[in-house]
Amino acid sequence: MKFVIQRDHLVQSVQDVMKAVSSRTTIPILTGIKIVASDEGVTLTGSDSDVSIESFIPKEEEDKIIVDIQQHGAIVLQAKFFSEIVKKLPTDQVEIEVHSSMQTVIRSGTSEFNLIGLDADEYPHLPQVEENNVFTVPTDLLKAMIRQTVFAVSTSETRPILTGVNWKVENNQLICIATDSHRLALRKAPIDLAEDAIYNVVIPGKSLNELSKILADNNEGIEIVITENQVLFKAKHLLFFSRLLEGNYPDTSRLIPNESKTDIVLKTKEFLQAIDRASLLARESRNNVVKLSTIETGDIQISSNTPEVGKVVEEIKSQSLEGEELKISFSAKYMMDALKALEGTDIKISFTGAMRPFIICPINDDSILQLILPVRTY
Repeated sequence: MKFVIQRDHLVQSVQDVMKAVSSRTTIPILTGIKIVASDEGVTLTGSDSDVSIESFIPKEEEDKIIVDIQQHGAIVLQAKFFSEIVKKLPTDQVEIEVHSSMQTVIRSGTSEFNLIGLDADEYPHLPQVEENNVFTVPTDLLKAMIRQTVFAVSTSETRPILTGVNWKVENNQLICIATDSHRLALRKAPIDLAEDAIYNVVIPGKSLNELSKILADNNEGIEIVITENQVLFKAKHLLFFSRLLEGNYPDTSRLIPNESKTDIVLKTKEFLQAIDRASLLARESRNNVVKLSTIETGDIQISSNTPEVGKVVEEIKSQSLEGEELKISFSAKYMMDALKALEGTDIKISFTGAMRPFIICPINDDSILQLILPVRTY
């Protein structure tokens, strides 16, 4: 195998596939990156058997030569060393050549590295995904849907299914739901389906985080293929495979209250900053609790009290307040996460009592919802 490649294209592809490479794998060859040179260009693959990423560098793009393939072939190189070498090479062109005993030479300018490669035939094959039902989501929408839900997945392995985001496709819409049983994030969006396909799968939160990092910020469509145990995201020159979590996701629709006793409309930014300030003193305590109370003027009071540190009290103007008086305590962190995920200058918070879950939505937008369970304070 021998080719000469533009360094910036190689660096970008290596960075993308590195997101799937784990140093903790039980399969030694998966600590490497697979490199294949063919007539069309160079393909790099990284995998930890849960997530696999394939990045393709075409021979030329927009009439510019990116890769000059001199000899076909394939090799697996240690990801840790290869990625560091590529980043620090001195010139814009990199030559990679593999000799008969898998000795791999990487040249750039006056710099030359020799790496011992592994046999590419030993590298596990990527999942075979039959592309029967493909649907497309614009990249920026997909990234927004991930950002607005993935933070609410559970970090505890006691219920593995909750470490993923539940994706449901039905009635030509995609619904993403994440919960760690103390809070819930929901986002839905209309999508175009070729036929009335119905899916209900759980994608690991970790996979979605990595996917979001490597997708370019543009409005091009990402093709999504869901099978029984895999999901494939196809972007330009990029394939991202993730295994699905096994098991049934809990029915979260029962958690979401459909009536409320107190409704408050607030300016998102003002409310977020007030919670942030109140949490400064709450952080010392184990659960970071902030209290919200309605006051007679129709505004609300935010407070927190940590006996050994001190207390903070702040009043915020509400745009409107309807319903019963209320005193409720909740995690400042959960509230701040939820507010950061919401889009819109004004939000409505609907409460159904001091110990019942409450929901936060942007005004006049039912495509996104955040739910938080209050904290019992004695």
